[in-house]
Parts: sequence; structure tokens; C-alpha cells
Amino acid sequence: MTANTDALEPQVTEEAAVTGHDAQRGGMDPALLGMMLFIASEVMFFAALFAAYFNAAATLPVFPPLNTAGEKILDPFHFPYLPIVMTIVLLTSSVTMQLATGRIRSGDRTGLNRAVAVTLILGIFFMVLWAYEYYLLITEEDFGIISGVYGTMFYALTGFHGAHVFGGIIGLVVILSRGIAGQFSRKHHVAVEAVHYYWHFVDIIWILLVTVIYILPLIGGDGA
Repeated sequence: MTANTDALEPQVTEEAAVTGHDAQRGGMDPALLGMMLFIASEVMFFAALFAAYFNAAATLPVFPPLNTAGEKILDPFHFPYLPIVMTIVLLTSSVTMQLATGRIRSGDRTGLNRAVAVTLILGIFFMVLWAYEYYLLITEEDFGIISGVYGTMFYALTGFHGAHVFGGIIGLVVILSRGIAGQFSRKHHVAVEAVHYYWHFVDIIWILLVTVIYILPLIGGDGA
């Protein structure tokens, strides 16, 4: 009986390390808990921005406004379909980040580094598309941050999200560098778990942005 008990103890400790929970202290790893609290604060931040957007949509007679040709400024179903492409890129990066976390949970360091590298490339590609959309809106649509309330809200929401994606890219660079240096293992990879949760957070926020800013105006006619 004693032998069986001793055999089970390392498994419990290992499971705690893999999931980011400290079984001995009865709680979550402080670094992971800090990331969770940070994400919670950012959820409230974006909730305030979305509330301001919906308030503007409810008070303005035409929201979002039309361009000089009488067309919607933001239409994801018109060439070059940037919002759709950006969504595909970010969702794919979410899958590769999940794969990266799964690889290190099983002790596969090489798989971790490869998946994180792909996630990083996709994140950078998303930022390039994000900047290109801004370029097209400003140069071809004459739609900037000073283009009324709608312009302010659009660039505030997408701009802050872009800043968060950039922060996630920095996190990916850090864990990729540490992964190449062999600093992660099946039992010790809390940093990977933290970036994993953060990256999923920015992906979820993007889905909400696409739904609210691009899709709902098309469904609702002239107003959001």
C-alpha cells in the first residue's frame, strides 16, 4: 500500500506543474494568476470601448456613415477582403498556439518551438494586414481617426486591439527565445501557459470586433 502511495505522489506533482496549479500551496502559480488578473482588467477595458461604440450607434442618425459613393466604408466582403483574411490568420494562430502548449505539456520541446514560430509569423502577418487596412482607409476612403465619432471609435477599438496583438508578439518572441535555449520542460513552462491564455484573449476580442464593427452594420442596414 505504501509503495502505491509513493508512486502516485510524483504524478500529482507533475500534473500540478503541467496545469499551472500548485498542489502543495493549493492554488494557481502566481505568474499565471497575474496573467489571469491582467486579462480580466483588459476585458473591462474593451467592454468600456464597446459600450462607447454602441452608445454612439444609438445616438447618431446614420451609423456607420457612408462614403461619398453612398457605400459603407467598412465592408469585409469587398476586395481585398482584409477583415476576413485577418480573421483567418488570427484564428489559425490561435490553433498553432494551442498546439504549442499541447506539445510542451507532453514534453516535446521541438514541437513547442515550431508551433510558437508559426504563431509568431502569423501574428506578424496579421499586423502587416492591420497596417495595410489602415493605409487603404486613410488614403482611398479619406477615413481617419478625426472622421467624426465613428472614425474615433473605429481606430480606438482596432488600434488598442492591434497594440495588444503587438504585446502578444513580444511574448511569443520571449518564449520562442527561451524555448530555443531549452528553458522549458513538461513540468516547467508557466510562461508558455501565460502567453497561451493571452493570445487566445486577443483572438476572442478580434472576433467580437469583426462582429460588431464589420458584420452587424451590414445586417442592420444604415445603422449598427
